[in-house]
Amino acid sequence: MPKPAHAASKAGAGRNQVRIHAGEFRRRILHFPDGEGLRPTPDRVRETLFNWLGQELHGLACLDLFAGSGALGFEAASRGARRVVMVELARPALAALNDNRRLLGAQAVEVVAADALAWLGRGGERFDVVFLDPPFAGDLLPRALAALRPRLADGARVYVESAEWPELAGWEVLREGRAGLVRYGLLRALADDQGSPADGDGHL
Repeated sequence: MPKPAHAASKAGAGRNQVRIHAGEFRRRILHFPDGEGLRPTPDRVRETLFNWLGQELHGLACLDLFAGSGALGFEAASRGARRVVMVELARPALAALNDNRRLLGAQAVEVVAADALAWLGRGGERFDVVFLDPPFAGDLLPRALAALRPRLADGARVYVESAEWPELAGWEVLREGRAGLVRYGLLRALADDQGSPADGDGHL
């Protein structure tokens, strides 16, 4: 849940941390800097999400877009994901992501310094699980959902977290919940009326 900047600054470095729940890095602590819009997914919500995903992610390729603290991506790596790409633009958050990657020895994790939407348009790699938790202000969520479709592997699942969800035409809501004012859920891209995927390349 977003907090005013002055409140975040008063919280102190001791508050700017999250704990990995399960897997190889279980109980390890990740530290992250103060930053506007940087709000790690709460522990209870993360636990629910990975229950939905089936706890272990062995062999899966994951994308943590707008990575922020990296809580979701590092949790996925801890639970056996084959590859985790974290995309982040803010320099303080990037530095913390790289520090935590080295601290954990998380070889499956790649940290990318880039604008998330521009990065989606440049590559062709596809992902099995995507964590999509952009800053709440603005229209980043609907734009990211639209740009993401060509980057999804067959049967891919997309985790979305936001104060307000956009129109979800073309998406199936698999699971959803609320934490305070935040709505979160797991989505899957739907095929078009002709039975082919909306991006025209492989069944989703």
